[in-house]
Amino acid sequence: MTFATLGLIEPLLRALEALGYQTPTPVQAQAIPAVLAGRDLMAAAQTGTGKTAGFAVPLLQLLTMEGPKVTANSVRALILCPTRELAEQVHASVAEYAEHLPLTTYAVYGGVSINPQMMKLRKGVDILVATPGRLIDLFRQNALKLNQLQTLVLDEADRMLDLGFSEELANIYRMLPKKRQTLLFSATFSDDIRLLAGQMLNDPLSIEVSPRNVAANTVKQWVVPVDKKRKAELFVHLMRKGKWKQVLVFAKTRNGVDALVDKLQGLGINADGIHGDKPQATRQRALDRFKASDVQILVATDVAARGLDIEDLPMVVNFDLPIVAEDYIHRIGRTGRAGNTGEAISLVCADEVNMLSAIEMLTRQTLTRKMEQDFEPEHRVPDTDASGQVVKKPKKPKKPKTSGGGGKRNLGKWVESGEVAAEPSIKPVRKVPVFNTGPRKKK
Repeated sequence: MTFATLGLIEPLLRALEALGYQTPTPVQAQAIPAVLAGRDLMAAAQTGTGKTAGFAVPLLQLLTMEGPKVTANSVRALILCPTRELAEQVHASVAEYAEHLPLTTYAVYGGVSINPQMMKLRKGVDILVATPGRLIDLFRQNALKLNQLQTLVLDEADRMLDLGFSEELANIYRMLPKKRQTLLFSATFSDDIRLLAGQMLNDPLSIEVSPRNVAANTVKQWVVPVDKKRKAELFVHLMRKGKWKQVLVFAKTRNGVDALVDKLQGLGINADGIHGDKPQATRQRALDRFKASDVQILVATDVAARGLDIEDLPMVVNFDLPIVAEDYIHRIGRTGRAGNTGEAISLVCADEVNMLSAIEMLTRQTLTRKMEQDFEPEHRVPDTDASGQVVKKPKKPKKPKTSGGGGKRNLGKWVESGEVAAEPSIKPVRKVPVFNTGPRKKK
């Protein structure tokens, strides 16, 4: 199969050929004809399999072949992304695909001045890539009209819910024209996302080209148990032992990112960090330097888990496990992309055992554990497996009571030295926007 057999027009074929796209990926082969046919669509595929081209390329063709010219302050197609980084990446790809087409594209997001964005929208834009908050700001200031909208794309919608955009999505839904095409693309589909799709999409075609919530088999994954206080020391040891050249590291908090970067820089290691408190220009500069190999270690919060497209990234390290298990898939999906191989190492301490258990249950695999000599944890990390259960350490049998002698009574439950009491795995509750959905007109 070729892109030509999917019915794409010559300017798009020329752009794809220049980018080195030879044959469609499975998600592209199924999504492109469906989008060209005007269907609503929800598609799940592992990250790095070409989802962006799967919706952007047919969308560009539809806008070129049909519909009136865009009017002032209007857009004909809207692509919603959860983070600035992903919005920038998606827009860059759309602009490359549209190189030979008479269409305009633009990206808007927070963290930068809104005035240049308002000026750019005055003449109208065919395709607008936006984060939810900035889109609403522009709409409320009458800088943006959506009455001409033909297609809405939700890219990484599950991440939008994780980041608390449920209310914004509900507000955007009320702003949209009822008659439109809606496309929902994501690497994973939680039950919340399926509920959201049921509310926003009209008789959608569902595409799942890979098993649900499974990481790419091109990524070698393992876990190194360690005490929390020795994680930074272990990371430096592993980095020097393995002679790592380019590593993307994920930490749970902004303070955690800054602390690790400071420690690495103090050891003379070329490291930088990105998180939500840093200005957009600073974040982009750090990312560009990392891509150019000017920075050896890039430490990030989950703001960077989606949208980072780094060619041939060899390794991802989870310095902290993510609170939401689905984010693990997106984190390690930054390596092993487009058929390349990669490695993903997680440094796990005792109080992260429930997060580890949730990840193994989600991915349906028990991650291999490798103990590092001289870093064996004092606080044992209980065994886990893909069933989602924490395997408790067998207890010693109680000694039979002897007659006579008072001794102490009601001592409660015995816990072995170094044993961590297992707690039930609790998945964070995410709010799902509830829309006022009335009868919809069929297309």
